[in-house]
Parts: sequence; structure tokens; C-alpha cells
Amino acid sequence: MGKKVKKEAESPPKDVFDPLLIESKTPATVVLMLSSPENEVLAKACDALYKFASKGDENKVTLLGLGALEHLYKLLSHEDPLVRRNAIMVFGIMASNNDVRKLLRELDVTNSLISQLAPEEDVVIHEFATLCLAYMAVEYTTKVKIFEQGGLEPLIRLLGSPDPDVKKNSLECICLLVQDFQNRAAVRELNVIPPLLGLLESEYPVIQSLALQTLEVISKDRETRILLGENKGLDCLLNILENNELSDLHIETLAVLGNCLEDVHTLQQIQLTGGLKKILSFLEVSTVPDIQKNAAKAITKAAYDSEIRKILHWEEVEKFLLSLLETNNDEVKVAASQAISAMCENIDSKCVLGLQGIPQLVRLLSSDNEEVKEAVVTALTNLTTASPRNASVVAEAEGIAPLMNTLNAQRDRAISNAIAVLTNLSLQESSRVSIRRHGIMSALVGPLRSTNSQVQSKAAFAVAAFGCDADARTELRNVGGLGPLIELLHSKNEEVRRNACWAVMVCGSDELTAVELCRLGALDILEEINLSTKRKNKFSEAALEKLLDNNLSQKYSRMGYLSSSNIITNGFYDCGQIKPGGKFLSLEELSKQELTERRAIIFINAKPQETEKMSPTFHLSLVNLSKCPVGKRMYLNLNFRDYSILDKCIIFFFFYVRKGKGKKEEEKPKEVIQVTPTVQEEINLKSSHWLPPPDFILMDYINDASKTILPLTNTREQVVALALFVADKMGGSVEREQLHNFCWELDMSEIEFELKSNIVPIGKIKRGTFYHRALLFKVIADRIGIGCSLVRGKYNRAWNEVKLVEHSPKGLLLPPQEYIVDLMFEPGCLLKQGSAKADQYKRI
Repeated sequence: MGKKVKKEAESPPKDVFDPLLIESKTPATVVLMLSSPENEVLAKACDALYKFASKGDENKVTLLGLGALEHLYKLLSHEDPLVRRNAIMVFGIMASNNDVRKLLRELDVTNSLISQLAPEEDVVIHEFATLCLAYMAVEYTTKVKIFEQGGLEPLIRLLGSPDPDVKKNSLECICLLVQDFQNRAAVRELNVIPPLLGLLESEYPVIQSLALQTLEVISKDRETRILLGENKGLDCLLNILENNELSDLHIETLAVLGNCLEDVHTLQQIQLTGGLKKILSFLEVSTVPDIQKNAAKAITKAAYDSEIRKILHWEEVEKFLLSLLETNNDEVKVAASQAISAMCENIDSKCVLGLQGIPQLVRLLSSDNEEVKEAVVTALTNLTTASPRNASVVAEAEGIAPLMNTLNAQRDRAISNAIAVLTNLSLQESSRVSIRRHGIMSALVGPLRSTNSQVQSKAAFAVAAFGCDADARTELRNVGGLGPLIELLHSKNEEVRRNACWAVMVCGSDELTAVELCRLGALDILEEINLSTKRKNKFSEAALEKLLDNNLSQKYSRMGYLSSSNIITNGFYDCGQIKPGGKFLSLEELSKQELTERRAIIFINAKPQETEKMSPTFHLSLVNLSKCPVGKRMYLNLNFRDYSILDKCIIFFFFYVRKGKGKKEEEKPKEVIQVTPTVQEEINLKSSHWLPPPDFILMDYINDASKTILPLTNTREQVVALALFVADKMGGSVEREQLHNFCWELDMSEIEFELKSNIVPIGKIKRGTFYHRALLFKVIADRIGIGCSLVRGKYNRAWNEVKLVEHSPKGLLLPPQEYIVDLMFEPGCLLKQGSAKADQYKRI
């Protein structure tokens, strides 16, 4: 027998590669394996990358840097289901990183992901594809692509998936998508309501919560609310509220029901089934701050509809809101105050909330929380608007002081609404007086300087409301509030500018304030506003007229016209027509100017010197002044201490001593009677306040006219008599041809030189031309009750216009006719307005 030989194993074919087991310890190697043509290698590589990415965000960034996503994107359409599944798993887990999502958007993976949602695909593919879409749906651009590429339909279909993770991911994606309006309309068309209501019965709280969040968003549309009612969704929601085991879902459920309250039809359905009472009963016993807050917010949104307000009032929602004011949570107080503000639009609710809620709201004004303070004062604004009764309740609840304190709040809206409440209270005399005593005008200076247009507007409006009282105007003037008010005239905000004009108009009601407003430049600004067709308003025109009417000197200088209602009083002066852009100087400023050759300032002061009550201890000393100019006057310099009124007061008396009426005044030596207190004090006369001297001659003119002209019963006779009187005092009639020889300028120069001043009392003028006579006529006519206007012409011309009623033989009352009064050529002649003689009188 031969020896047995061991048989050798057969060697593999030469064209077959021997299997190689590789153990990779770096992700870079595995990423390289994604380019392998072998399905098994690809599947294992994707599985390894999934596990690596699941360990942390840093690993996802590492894979992103290695370019793994580009290789994985190609595998989404791989023919092998296992490779495709594992690749999608990596996408789903990595999409939580923001940088990864950015690259996914650049790769435009949404269409590939949506294609993986087909019914025949594996559940795992559905899970991670929807997970990736949910992560990416955060960005608006991805929402648009999902909508355009038809992703809503498969996502809604997957809400019925047996896998809870697929449901959760699909629902989360839909919840993000419906934030966009067009997606809300699309899901409604795809009948998303039934599956969402079905998910409310899920055993997973996260799915129930997401379903409620989605319902909250889509129920903002009226059409969806109708579908919700048709699918008995309201009953499902009410059942959740009644189930204490689902208390973690009550907040989201109330949010959905809150949207339903905004629709009258839906609310009526809830009310008819007793659902509204159930909701309010639930809210009244709930002590969860978030539930209370969201309920109040829902009422706020719903109360914007008048019909809904009526329904809520019938269900006595006011009681619930007032109870919320007693909670210890500031957010709840804010929400309740906002709901009260909204419910105030209903008159019946306003009465209930006013009587019962105002005392509570007033107490909350002292809160340290600025948001609470803002919400409370807003509610008080709505409660007191057009409601004198509620305004009285605020005053009775001692709300004025805390409201005044709120003017120093940090929030602009709180300040503006506090001003609005105080303005509402100002309609009642007692409240207005009380607010003024609390220093409202001083407190408004800060808001007037605010940079917030709403605060500025309310502050200016308040100045207009409180400025009707003289004491308030004085306070505003003394605290420097007129300057900030005038600055608001420059505002580009129409409401601010209008209210500022209104306030200026009201404040210009007294002469002192009007003069100060003019000094601060209000007139120039108002004139500029009225030149603009876009910026001017009725109040700007009225304000300009009011300021000028209470500052007649400036009105006559600017406008060259005084109407019959513009009564010239003491202190008026005519400094001539002011040039455009020129500054109008006060009488005191003019008095400090050196004597010049310019036109004299004609001054009116028929007020006797007032004697002050002085301290009984003083002595007199007579001092002759050799340097006094020759004339018929004496200077009485009183320097005394009045301990009951002022510490120091210096008064200059400037008067004329006359021997007899109608006689030429005799010259007397000038004397100064100096009255000083027993405690001697040095007085700096240059720093003492300048007081205008009285015009005793003008006083005599007025007295004579009152005695001789006033008794005349016919107005025409009074006008004629006054014209003759004025002409007689101003140098008599002048022939028209000899007008150039009527040398009134020389007499004026002599008077100015005698007085060493450009200011000339009108009574000193014995030879006056047109504008002197017209002014004197107007002054006396105003004092004795004859209505006439004063018009300035050119070249020293001026005239008076009067309106007289003609006598009718048949006893008919004819309309008055306007006449020009001749004071120069034929004194007393009445020239009919528009006639040739009248035009000749007014012009050279």
C-alpha cells in the first residue's frame, strides 16, 4: 500500500478579494467609508456615525467639518433600504445643531426628506425624517419649502401613525409650520382638526400638549373655530378643564378656549351649552397664577368685540376680574387691569367696574412694580373717560396724590395715562382745584420735556385743561413751563403740535402770560406754522389770534390792525410797524435805549398811581435836583419796607402838576420827595424795576369825554363829538393843501428832548398827525364804550373804522354801514368805506 498524503486546502480564486476586517478608531476613516460601493460597509458606517453623533453636539460639529453631510445626502436616495434608513437616522440626530441645519438648507434636503414620508417606508425612516423636518421647520425659509413641496399632507397623515415618536415629530413640525398664515389655511383644508382632537386622548402628555399648542395657533382663524365647534372640539376642551387629572393641560386648553371667545358665534355656542359658566366657575376657584393670567388675557382679546362684551357682562365677568386684583401675583394684576380696560368699552361694565374696582386700582398705584402701575393707570384712564361719576369715585378714593406720584414713573405710558386721568378729573371744579393744589403745573414741566410723543401730547393737553384757571397759568409761568411748551410747537408729530397750540391758546388768555409767551418766541413759531398748509391747524390759528389779542401792542405792531373787540388798556404802546424778522422789544427794554432820531414810541397809561400800604414808621426829606430838565412834573421816589407784603419795593411816581383845566401849565421847580424807612438801606436805582409813568393829561381827556360825549344818546353823534374832541386836542383841523406845513415832527422832537426818552405819553402830544389822532380816538372810544377799529396805513397814516346803523323811514332794521372817521381835514365827517373820499383819506 502506498503512504497516505495529507490533502491541501483549495486556494480561493485569483480574482476574489479576501475579506478584511477593519477596526476604525477615528470618525474621519468612517466618513471615508461613506464612499464605498458596498452596501454593508455603507450601512455599518452610517450606524457608527449615528452612534458617534448621538454622544454630543461636539461630535456633530466634528462630522460637519469632515464633510460627512455631503456624503450622507447622496445616500438618502440609495436603493438599499438599510443604507437609506441609517443615513436618515444620522440626518435626524445631527439636525439639532444650528450649523448643520444651515448646511442642510444649502443642500436643499427638504424634498428628499418629504419623499421618505411615503406610507410604504419603514417606521424608523418616518421617525427620523419627521425629526429632521421638525428641527429645520424653525426657520421661515424651510417652512416655505415644505409648503411648496407638499409636505403638509404626509405630515398630517402621519398623525395617525401607530408609532408615538412619529406622531410627536410630525405634530411638532406641524405646530411650527402653522405659525405662518398660509400654512394655517392649508392644514384647515387638509382637515387637520379631527386628528388633532384625537391626539388629545393620547396617553403621552407631550403629544397632548403639542396638539393643544397647535390648536391654539390655528384657532386664531375664525374658519378654524367654526370647524372646531362642528367637530365637537369645544366639548373636548371643556372635558379637559373638568378633569383634575389633566391639570397640566389646563393652561393650554384655556388658551384655545380664549381664542374661541373672540368669535361671537362660537361664544354663543359655548354660552348656550353652559360652557361659559363652567369656564368662569373653573377660573374663580383656580389659584394657579398662569391660569388666572391667561384667562384675563383671553377676556382682554375677546372684549374688543361689542357683542362679546355684552355676553361677558351678562355672565358677570367683572366679579372675576376684580377678584384677580386681590392676588399676590403681579403678572395676574397686570392681566386683570388690562382686561378691565377692555371691558370699560361696555357702559354697564364701566359702571360696575368703576364703583367696585376704582378703590382697588387706586391702592395698586402705590405698587413698586412699574408694569403693574402702568396697567392700573391705563385702566383708570378708560374708566374715567367720559364718566364724571367714575372721576368722582377716583377723587373720593384719594387717588389724586398717587396719580401725581405716578408722573414720576419710569415708563412713558404710565406717565401719559396718569396725565390723562388727571385731565379727566379736571372736568370737575372741586377735583381741578385739588389737583392744582397738588402742584400739577410744576409736575407737568418734566413730561413737557419728555422725548416720548405720547407723553408730550398728553402733557400739552393737560396744560390746556388746567390752564383755564389764572392761578394755574401763573404757576406754569413761574416754574418755567412756558419754554418747554413752546418747544413742542416745533414737533413733527401732528397731535403733539395741535395740543401744544391748544395749550398756548389757553395760556394766552391773560396779558402777563401772553407777553411772556411772545417774549419766548411763540408768535414767530405760530406764524411759521400757519404759513404751512400741512402743519397749520385750527388751534394754531386761534393761538396766534389769542396771543395777539392779549398783547395788543405787539398785534398792532405786527398786524397793523386792532378790531373793535381789541380794547386798548393801560400799558399799550405803539412803536411802529415791526420789520419782518425783527424783534419786538418790551416797553422796559425800549426805556433803556438812548434818545435817538427814530420815531417816538407813543405810550398809553391812564391809570392813577396806586399807593401801597406802607409801614407807619418813615420820614420825609425834600431834595432839590438842579439837573432835572425843565418841565411840569415832579418825581416822587418812595423807598420803604412793607413787612406785610414785600421786603423791598421802589416805586417811581411821575406826575404833572396843573393849575387849571384848559390853562397852560406853569413850570415849577423839580423836587424829589424821598421817603425812607427808619432803617436806612442803600438802593441801586439801576437795578430797580422800571414802572411806566401815569399820563394825567390822558386821564383828563377820558374824564372830559365821559362827561360831555357819553351822555349823548346817538352813536353817530358820539362818534362825531369824539372826533371833534380828538382833533381839538391834537392841533385842530388841517387843510389838505397845507398838510405839508403841519409841523408835528418838530413838536415831537421837543417832547422827546424834554423827556430825555423815546417814550412819549400820548397826552403830551399837542400837534398830532393821522396815527396820533387815530390812536387817541381808539383809546378814548374804548373807555366810553364806542366800538371802533384802528388801522395802520403807510406813510404815517392811520384811521378809525366805525359801524353805524342807518335810520329807515319805515322802521326797518338795516345792516350797519362802515365809515372812516375824519380826524384831520374835516373832523367829525364820516366817510363811507369804499368811497373815493375814504380812499383819499387813507392814502397820500
